[in-house]
Amino acid sequence: MNPVKVVTDSTADLTPELVEKFELAVLPLYVLIEGKSYLDGIEMTTEELYRQVEKTKTLPKTSAPSTGDFYEFFYKWVKAGYDVLYIGLSSKLSATFQASRLAAEEFDEGRVRVLDTQSLSTGIGLLALKAAEMAQEGKGAAEIYQTVSELVPKVRVSFIIDTLKYLHMGGRCSAIQLLASNVLKIRPQIIVKDGGMIVGAKFRGKRSSCLEQFYKEVVGDGTQINLQRAFVTHSGSTEAECMDFKNRLEKLGVSEVYVTQAGTVISSHCGPGTIGLLYIEN
Repeated sequence: MNPVKVVTDSTADLTPELVEKFELAVLPLYVLIEGKSYLDGIEMTTEELYRQVEKTKTLPKTSAPSTGDFYEFFYKWVKAGYDVLYIGLSSKLSATFQASRLAAEEFDEGRVRVLDTQSLSTGIGLLALKAAEMAQEGKGAAEIYQTVSELVPKVRVSFIIDTLKYLHMGGRCSAIQLLASNVLKIRPQIIVKDGGMIVGAKFRGKRSSCLEQFYKEVVGDGTQINLQRAFVTHSGSTEAECMDFKNRLEKLGVSEVYVTQAGTVISSHCGPGTIGLLYIEN
């Protein structure tokens, strides 16, 4: 039985430390600004992305890796004797999964498997870390694929958006919705459901009050949360806000709570001040 290399993409929003610890391989997506292409997480930071948006008044475009990108990335691991399991961005949100599937078909059966997480950001990360743990334990690709596939519907991904400006610029909300949110100071909850994004609760009031409402909405009494690990993932939120959520999850008994920053692809859609809570349900 071949060892397994777990591959994910840059939208999993994992820190370099986690990538190294879990021996993951990460393929970057692309961000295009003023005609120039940048590798997500490598050639462009989230902070620089926001500066560019304010400067140009336009939203960057994002692009999936090509089938050729995936083939080359998979090939080097297959050539090294690994079976590959790719765990990446939802097929409903990007062409990334389709490109990975086409590349996988170029290899002998069983050498490369691709899994549709129906998720984004560290919702992908949760599944990738589980797969990587099993790979480090010496499990085979088929067993890992089956186990992680069963976890897909149990992943909970929820963010609170501070501004609808980026969703509006990206065509995901109308000018009327944007105006209403600004006037009423509404901060919506964005939920990943069935591989796509939907609007959940709409919080009103000061940011601190909205964050409290958001936490109660997403976590409740916490009894539904798998206590192995969870993520607090943000884009331009304060350290204090992130640590408050982290500390509260740890008090519930979650063993590993990681704080990560969303990369440029995810941030280009959600905007600054976004913060999310992500976990797997029991």
